[in-house]
Amino acid sequence: MLLDTQNLFCENQEITSGTIYSQNIINFGKNDVSFAPVVVQAVEDFSGLTNLKVAFETSESSDFSEAIVLAESSLSLSELKAGSTFPFSFLPKGNKGYMRLKFTIDGVEETGKITSGVVAGNGLSINEI
Repeated sequence: MLLDTQNLFCENQEITSGTIYSQNIINFGKNDVSFAPVVVQAVEDFSGLTNLKVAFETSESSDFSEAIVLAESSLSLSELKAGSTFPFSFLPKGNKGYMRLKFTIDGVEETGKITSGVVAGNGLSINEI
């Protein structure tokens, strides 16, 4: 898997507690980017939480004053091991210009890190989704 540093939402971002946003906001312009393969992956085992929800948010402005959730998914603690991925294959449809990730933790987090971004390919055809 090849990650482009210009298109990373986060790299080894520590997920601690409550609601956290990705380290980076990506400006895709007002283009349809739903064909772009993406990965959201745990790079360290998690402990302490009940589950972790990840949402793709988009906005017309970089301050996300009117953020819209495009897609979301959650994994339980037993699923959040180093190397596990959230079930996103491509960026979701509906981009308004800027995108970021929103992490919502249920429970108390002690450890765990996520890396996410657009990848060079994921082995899937958009027609297979």
